[in-house]
Amino acid sequence: MGNVMRGVSAENKVNTENPETSLKGTEDEVVVVLQDYPAPEISEPIYRLGEKLKVVAQEAYWWRVRSIQTGKENYIPGSHVARVYHGWLFEGVERQKAEELLLLPGNRVGSFLVRESTRERGLYSLSVRHRSVKHYRIFRLDNSWYYISPRLTFQCLEDMINHYSDSADGLCCVLTSPCLSGTTQPPDASLGAPPVVMRRNFDWNKVDRNQLVSPDACNENMVSYGVRNSIAAYLSFAGDQDPSRVKSDSRKKKSKSLYVLPENGLPNTDYDEGF
Repeated sequence: MGNVMRGVSAENKVNTENPETSLKGTEDEVVVVLQDYPAPEISEPIYRLGEKLKVVAQEAYWWRVRSIQTGKENYIPGSHVARVYHGWLFEGVERQKAEELLLLPGNRVGSFLVRESTRERGLYSLSVRHRSVKHYRIFRLDNSWYYISPRLTFQCLEDMINHYSDSADGLCCVLTSPCLSGTTQPPDASLGAPPVVMRRNFDWNKVDRNQLVSPDACNENMVSYGVRNSIAAYLSFAGDQDPSRVKSDSRKKKSKSLYVLPENGLPNTDYDEGF
C-alpha cells in the first residue's frame, strides 16, 4: 500500500488492522524538546528547542533522558517534551509549536510533521514547511481511512505520507524529510574517517566487456569477482526484457490507494484552520 517513503526504514511496517497502535510503540521512545530547559533567563539551557532525546526512565513529572546529539543524560520536565513516532508523528504538538519546530535551522522546504490534536486523540494535521508553514487537516472516514483531499484516501497515515513524499498532488510541495530529521548522533571522531579508495582517470569505454562478465578472468582484474557477477546478471536480465514492458510493470506496481471518494459533498484539499 503506497509507495516507499524516502528515508523511512522498511522495518517500520504498519499493522493495518490497528494503524494507530502500530504507529506508536514500534521503536525506542524518542521525544523532542518543546522549549529550552532551563529557561535562558534562569541559567544556560541543558536542552534546547528542537533537540531530540531518548527516554531512559519516566518518573512522573520528571523524565530522565539521553541527548541523541551528545549522549549526555539528565532530567527534564515531561511538559517540556513531546513524543515522536516514526520520526514524523508528533504527539500533542500545537499549531504554533509545530511552526517553531519547522522553522528551525536544518529543516528545508518540504520538511514536515504530522501532529495529533492536544484536545482530542485521533485527530491529526499535516504541517509542511514551504515559503511559510502550511497546515492541512487530515480527515477520517467511518471506516477509519484517512484523507486530505477527497480524491485520495489511505488506509493508514504511513500510506498517506508515502504518497505525498512521491507527489505533491495538491499540497504546497512534495514532502522531503521529517522535521528535525537531521538531529542525529554525530559519528565517533575517535574512530577516524573510513578509508576512501579512488581510481583516477577511469574510462568505462576502454574496458573490455569480457573482463566484466567472464568468471574466468584473472584475480588482478580491475573489477572484483562479485561486482563482475552482478554486472553479468544485470546485462543478462536487461537483454531478456522489453524496456517498454518493464516500465509499464513498474508503473502498475505503484498503488496510491484502494479507495477513492467522490468529489461531491466532501471538502477539497485546504489549509487547517483548527488545532
